[in-house]
Amino acid sequence: MAFDVNAPILFVLVGIIILFVLAQSVFFLWRAVARAKELGMPRQTIRKTISAAAVFTVAPAVAVLVGVISLSKSLGIALPWLRLSVVGSLTYETVAAGTSLTELGLDTNTPIPTATAYVTVAAVMTVGIMIGLLLVPLMTKRLQGGLMKIGAKDRHWADVFNNAMFLGMISAFLGYVFSDVLGAVHGDFTGLIPVFVMLTSAVVMVVCGVAAMRTKKRWIQDYALPISMLCGMAASIPLTSWLS
Repeated sequence: MAFDVNAPILFVLVGIIILFVLAQSVFFLWRAVARAKELGMPRQTIRKTISAAAVFTVAPAVAVLVGVISLSKSLGIALPWLRLSVVGSLTYETVAAGTSLTELGLDTNTPIPTATAYVTVAAVMTVGIMIGLLLVPLMTKRLQGGLMKIGAKDRHWADVFNNAMFLGMISAFLGYVFSDVLGAVHGDFTGLIPVFVMLTSAVVMVVCGVAAMRTKKRWIQDYALPISMLCGMAASIPLTSWLS
């Protein structure tokens, strides 16, 4: 029997997990509304809070949808849908999937041919990000306490430390972008494609940031990430034709 990345059983298993997560969301929403009523909050305020939160979740959902579409060609729909819905990270999942597919000698534009390869990619995408589930309850309180102590002594160094941690995280992904640029020395310019795509997305993000600041439109800020991603993906098409 040939392996199929879009086999119905995969959708059944993923659907069960997604329904469980949705049930948790509904449960905590119900508890939050009940608690708000106990505190005497006006019904209109509760409704506005719920509707505002629902609207602002659309922007990150669009970015996640783009990630699912970009990964679905090789992984099918079920696995990306699961990974980007439950403790998922768009930046991590795409890099993990792409790296594991490359190491297996598979093309990211064709479906995975075997169940063994599919399980391997799923494990890479899943096991690594599970570390966060362990580190958050064990380390967050200590890290926050340390940052608060630093901030109490010197606010400037607290900001420097925060920015350094963020830049350290970004640097890990930049290595993936620039990993093949030296091929240009030997006449292979395909390694420059992710660099130009990144620069295109960065420029669009800056434009969105300036537009949001000038116009005071909150929706531009909220949708800056999916807009920059879509522009980067669109730019990759002519760039691939040009540099390949």
